[in-house]
Formats: sequence, C-alpha cells, structure tokens
Amino acid sequence: MEKPNLFKDRIMPVGVILLVVLAIWYVAVVFLNTPFERDTAARAGTKITFSEILPRTMFQQRPVLPAPHQVIAEIWNTTFLMPITSKRSLVYHAWITLSATLLGFGIGTVLGILLAVGIVHNRAMDRSLMPWVIASQTIPILAIAPMIIVVLNAIGISGLLPKALISTYLSFFPIVVGMVKGLRSPEQIQLDLMHTYYASPAQTFWKLRWPSSMPYLFASLKVAIAISLVGAIVGELPTGAVSGLGARLLAGSYYGQTVQIWSALFMAAALAATLVIIVGFAHTAVLKRMGMKP
Repeated sequence: MEKPNLFKDRIMPVGVILLVVLAIWYVAVVFLNTPFERDTAARAGTKITFSEILPRTMFQQRPVLPAPHQVIAEIWNTTFLMPITSKRSLVYHAWITLSATLLGFGIGTVLGILLAVGIVHNRAMDRSLMPWVIASQTIPILAIAPMIIVVLNAIGISGLLPKALISTYLSFFPIVVGMVKGLRSPEQIQLDLMHTYYASPAQTFWKLRWPSSMPYLFASLKVAIAISLVGAIVGELPTGAVSGLGARLLAGSYYGQTVQIWSALFMAAALAATLVIIVGFAHTAVLKRMGMKP
C-alpha cells in the first residue's frame, strides 16, 4: 500500500485552489474597480488608458472589491501593529465576539445533549419535541435576533448574555440531531447483550449509548461551534455594539470601508477555523482515550 504523501495529497491541492481563487479575485478587482477610475478621469476631463487604470484599481481607498494585498495589509496593521486593548485592534474585537461564542456554545452543548437524551428515552418527547426543534431552525436568525435583544433588554438583561443566547439558538440544533442519531446508533444485538447482563437503563446509557455517540457528538460540535460564531456576530448587529467583529462589519458598512469589512470577515473565518481545529484535536484525543480510531 502506497504511503500517503503530505505535499502531494494535502498541500499541493490546497495550494492550487488558493492560487486559482487569488487569480479570480484579482481579475474581479480590476473589473469591479475600473468604472470608478473611468468616472474619475471623465470628471477631470482627461483620458486614461488601461495600463494606467490597472495599478490604480489595486490601491483604491474605498474600492468596490479590495485586492488581497490590501486585506492582508489591513489585517496585519490591525492585528500585529496595534495594542490588543485598542478599539481598532482586530484581536480586541475578536475576543469580544469569541467570549459570546464560547458562552453560547457551552449553553447550546449542554442543552442539546439534555434534549437528545430526553428524546431518545421518552417517546412523548420524541414525538412532540423533535418536530419543534426542527421547526425552530426555519426562522431566519436575522429576524429573531432583534426580538431576543429587545425582549431581554426590556427585562434588564444586556451585554454578553443576549448575544450568547443567539449563539445558543443556532448551536443547539446540530448537537440535538447528532446526539439523537448517536445515542440510537448501537445495534439491537448490542442492546440485547446488555439485557442479558441485566444492565439497568443507566448502565446501558453510560456503557453503550454514550460511548457509541462520541463520533456523532464531535461531528456535531464542529458544526455547532462554527455556527455559534455566526450567531455571536449577528447578535452584535441589532444592538448598535461598538465592539466585536459584528460591530466592525457594521461600522465598515456605515462608512463605506470595504477593506475593513473584508479584514473582519477574514478574521471571523480564521477564528471559526481555529475553533473547529481545536474541537478536532479534542475529538482525536477522546477517541484515542476510548481505544477507537479517529
């Protein structure tokens, strides 16, 4: 059997895709930013050639589509060249969003597991609650987030918790679905074997159902923690927040700072990827501890 080649099997395919995306991006930058340069030249009463337009589209102050190097420079300046306590630092804004993300993810994880256990062990909850869990996700989060914020503010709850609850609303669903599938994954012959041992329902749960659900749980957690970050960002939009990645996006849209918007988007993507990778490491560690192959 041929040994896997890290460069050939992983690095090279990803690198090729990134180069293609960058090439398309630069072409789109020229295409979308050219009209502004032509309009500027027309208002000045001068003629401009394509060779003059091309470099200008790469360094506009407020481009329709910023070039990759502009986004990278903005991320570098607001991440490494500013104190993390500065209101202009992306690290500062990322931490504000991350705190709401982790709190909402924690609440959603506990809630999702408890609901899944109840659904698996109670037929009435399975028939009544599961349809409501599924139906809850048909409501757009952009519609429900302002209502959650306004209602909680009316009863004196503000700050971190309302944003975390929006993250909880999004993150608990994949955990419920995944854990229900995982807790029901043991085959009937395995359940019959537990009966022959005269195992109690609690023993069957902890010794069979719970270990069998671990792969499903961590697969759900990877989805849940990424979508929890989305919930935290969305939760910052209707509050008029001045800190957080959502507030950064909102301020950029107010003042037409597209470079700021794109840098915040990339920071959010990097933060989500980091959280998913951490969950993946936890997944591998738990499965190894249980003697299973990751």
